[in-house]
Amino acid sequence: MTAPLRGPAGGGGPTLRQRESRLGWVLISPTLVVVLVAVVGPILWTIGISFQRLRLRTLSETGLFTTDFSLDSFVAVVNARGFWDAIWVTLVYSVVGTALAIGLGLVAALIVRHPFRGRTFVRASMLLPYIAPVVAVTFVWTTMLDPNLGIINALGREWLGWEEPIPFLSQRSRSIEILGFEARIPLALITVIVFQAWRYFPFAFLFILARLQALPGEPEEAAKVDGATPIQRFRYVILPQLAGVIALLAVLRFIWTFNEFDDIYLLTGGGGGTEVVSVRIYENLIGRGDLSSAAALSLILAASLAVLLFVYFRFAQPRGVRV
Repeated sequence: MTAPLRGPAGGGGPTLRQRESRLGWVLISPTLVVVLVAVVGPILWTIGISFQRLRLRTLSETGLFTTDFSLDSFVAVVNARGFWDAIWVTLVYSVVGTALAIGLGLVAALIVRHPFRGRTFVRASMLLPYIAPVVAVTFVWTTMLDPNLGIINALGREWLGWEEPIPFLSQRSRSIEILGFEARIPLALITVIVFQAWRYFPFAFLFILARLQALPGEPEEAAKVDGATPIQRFRYVILPQLAGVIALLAVLRFIWTFNEFDDIYLLTGGGGGTEVVSVRIYENLIGRGDLSSAAALSLILAASLAVLLFVYFRFAQPRGVRV
């Protein structure tokens, strides 16, 4: 039998397990202090600000803390014009952008899955949108889509017969004719969604390609021998084995896209029907100097994301897949 972990012979000292526990707390205390100062502290401060009425221009008079707590900031931001539109745009931008990015990543991974001449160059080229600075790629897209100087409008007018240039990044909606029916599409929103999918599909591409290369070849070979078509092999053999990594990508990309700010702000500034909640927070903080409204919007954004993730994990997550 193993002897109990006792202290010194006198019986009054700590046991070995107690000493190890204390040593563990000593070792993690620097990290714990950093987390409390850099994460927990700002969160608590944001919560406190959201229940006050603080503005940058009167901060020298009121100070950072007051005793006047109320729900006025939340009521003001919820009743503000365009709030629910921003929530809807954020949700559409996140869901569609995430789905497109993962879909493009899946297609790209399937293209370069098997060896071919120049595959290394193609794989490296697919990473360029993700590793390039966001300021550089947004400048390139803004220039390409410019109504007067952009190459897209130049090609469209010369080859596609456009009667006038199209302001992709500033026009809220545009009428198009499909099969004899006229429909209006949110042009600027679709443009920023396409940009988001193009910029971040390499992230999904890397994850999915790594999983594809780790798949055993026997099930696919057996399906091929049984006469399964490429589409059937993908649907019934490959795709079920990718469910775990796709679920993980869906969660990560949705979280990051839901909080996206820099791409939209650099492309449109939130105009043309592309104002998401993060841009609205920035405008409240920098444009209006309203600290309380910005903090309240931040909490609403975080709460909305938490609710959506709960719904995903509770109802939408594939069975048998853990993220």
